[in-house]
Amino acid sequence: MPGLIIFLNGTSSSGKSSIAKELLQILDEPYFHMPVDAFHAMRTRRELDPEELPGVLRRTWMGYHRAVAGMAAAGNNVVVDHILSEDWRLPDCLELFDARNVVLVGVRCSPAELQRREQARGDRPAGLAAMQFERVHAHGCYDLECDTTATGARDCARQISAFLPRRPTPTAFERLRAKPSSGPVPSAQVQP
Repeated sequence: MPGLIIFLNGTSSSGKSSIAKELLQILDEPYFHMPVDAFHAMRTRRELDPEELPGVLRRTWMGYHRAVAGMAAAGNNVVVDHILSEDWRLPDCLELFDARNVVLVGVRCSPAELQRREQARGDRPAGLAAMQFERVHAHGCYDLECDTTATGARDCARQISAFLPRRPTPTAFERLRAKPSSGPVPSAQVQP
């Protein structure tokens, strides 16, 4: 039986990693938090040629997707910390992941709060979240959404945990797989 993938999608600094850490504390079953940042951190630290960088980043993301798929296929539950900011990423995940076993969670945050968090962190380029804002949620379909503008990571994690036993079918991933190539797919959320 494949493991469940809790797929947290949001811009940089939206609170995905904080929610994932809280989920690991409150979920009853074992879960692995697989943030893409960990995969980027494994790469050599040498300076990359600007022409080489896009290919390296794409291969890193592709490898990350396959690692998540492999963990879930082996029966492990996974919390994915992701940014669907490039057009190819979602189709790649839709092809690789068992759509019945993915809970797609939109992690939203106001632009003003994202900017404040980026400045406070100091480890992200200024304006990165603003550049990602529209693209990240462009597919328009989630099983569940949470807004971290005023809701803390612990409360978002509790909302996700409470949602898991009553996940709707078809899942957002199933609806996205079945949709024609244009236009957003409506969400079929269960409200808390």
